[in-house]
Amino acid sequence: MYQETKRPFISLDLGTSNILAYVSGQGIVYNQPSLMAYDINTNTLVAIGEDAYDMVGKTSDNIRIITPLIDGVIADLDAAKDLLKHIFNRLKMMNFWKNSIVVLACPSGVTELERDALKMVAKDMGADLVVIEEEVKMAAIGAGINIELPNGHLVVDIGGGTTDIAILSAGEVVTSKSVKVAGNYFNNEILKYVRSEYNMAIGTTTSENVKKNMGSLVQYPNERSMQIYGRDIISGLPKEAKLNSEEIRNILLSAFSKITDLVIEILEEIPPELAGDIMKNGMILCGGGALIRNIDKYFYDIFQLPTKIAAEPLGCVIEGTKAYEKIIVKRVNEGLYDASQDTYLKKLS
Repeated sequence: MYQETKRPFISLDLGTSNILAYVSGQGIVYNQPSLMAYDINTNTLVAIGEDAYDMVGKTSDNIRIITPLIDGVIADLDAAKDLLKHIFNRLKMMNFWKNSIVVLACPSGVTELERDALKMVAKDMGADLVVIEEEVKMAAIGAGINIELPNGHLVVDIGGGTTDIAILSAGEVVTSKSVKVAGNYFNNEILKYVRSEYNMAIGTTTSENVKKNMGSLVQYPNERSMQIYGRDIISGLPKEAKLNSEEIRNILLSAFSKITDLVIEILEEIPPELAGDIMKNGMILCGGGALIRNIDKYFYDIFQLPTKIAAEPLGCVIEGTKAYEKIIVKRVNEGLYDASQDTYLKKLS
């Protein structure tokens, strides 16, 4: 019998494209793009989240747009601190950080040094205990998978900066791999294609809209075309072009081949018993990339495994951290984490 103590619980999905924050008893308190705009002359923050997103490609040279987290890793520590302070200052929840238990979701490929940087930010905000878990594990829980059972599940989490692929069983990640081929990569490939084929420069906002409106991995009825606008790279004058679905599909298929190769690598490494589980349980798709049209049919045609898109693919990670709260709080109250390691928590033997 352990003595339960009530402590603030905070979880963060530190995505390349979006930041989501959850506070126990409050729900999801923040869900905004991972962008910040600074005035270069004064080094002051002028816009954040959706406001900063609306400024992309439309500002003077005096404004610098920053993504503090790139591929789930802190690229600008000061900006990351400003971001977290803004989130909780705006919501008047800074006091929640004191003595709090914090869960940070990060990609599978994050190194120990990068994890330490993430912990440093939370520690500086006043957090007491910090637990860093793989995004793909949280996504699996958020998708409704009971990972505590000794039953293998294959999860593909296609985010903004990375795609994380993992086999989970008995409460842990058995094997996982991460590749920097995800939403932002798709956008850049569309941007490069338009430049090459149409001698036209477009912005990332335009390429993302093209991906969302026309992106597909399998041909579908009544395919559409889309008019886009940019700048002629030869004359420098405004220019327009018309893209069709087949063009965008070919771009995405080329990019997705890198993801399917990684799935094959994962499947080749697992024990035969887990392979049998995967045959029965199939594959679950999470993250914003799971919203690309016909992605489930694409994976099924390649692997012949039952393939399911999570009910809320964009919110799987943060929903998983919410469900994980009970597990973490129970472990902390039972003394299963060592808090003496400056928030580097290890299970005691």
